[in-house]
Amino acid sequence: MKTFKALSALLSYPSSDLQQAVPAIRAVLGEGLLPQSAVAALEPLLLSLENKDIYDLQERYVLLFDRSRTLSLNLFEHVHGESRDRGGAMVDLLETYRAGGFDLAGTELPDHLPVLLEFLSTRPVAEAREILADAGHILIALAERLARRETAYAAALEALVAFISADPRTEEAQVLLSQPDDNPEDLAALDAVWEEAQVTFGPDPNAGCPVSRDILARMDPQPAPRIQ
Repeated sequence: MKTFKALSALLSYPSSDLQQAVPAIRAVLGEGLLPQSAVAALEPLLLSLENKDIYDLQERYVLLFDRSRTLSLNLFEHVHGESRDRGGAMVDLLETYRAGGFDLAGTELPDHLPVLLEFLSTRPVAEAREILADAGHILIALAERLARRETAYAAALEALVAFISADPRTEEAQVLLSQPDDNPEDLAALDAVWEEAQVTFGPDPNAGCPVSRDILARMDPQPAPRIQ
């Protein structure tokens, strides 16, 4: 389903290509996969990406997703942190991608949410729903944290939560929701949190183009990892 490609693009680092693709993304979101209310809630994000200065958009994106660990779009960060379990989970996810004929084209890690959504756009809807449901507690936490920041990006996570009918009352979700949010302005604290170098599980950083550009170039349709 192209809706997953569209959501992947919306959650990727803003670029001029993304801005130009907003009309196409808006059309794709109306294909019927998401509830109409969720599609309507995405309009402020679409308008922001379409009309705001690209450098302001990029600065906002970095502040949200790159400088706040509790808002990281790398899903395993929220359940494994820097533990050894994360490495094994990452390898398993890479193998799932390869078994599905999906190769990473950029430098993002396999558990990066836009990458996962790009992969799910190649899978049957029932399979995509099952995979996202396994990550439901993470998606709920991200949606709630983004809503507290009063950012339009919250609508993208809320759309995924609505798609899988995720329950915020589960123990897994409550554990994540109970964690305090990072302060992206506290650089000393953030440096301490991120002091361990992130292991690269994806392709060579110098090979290929970023996944967001690949997504935007392939908005036309194309002929199970477990997040735990």
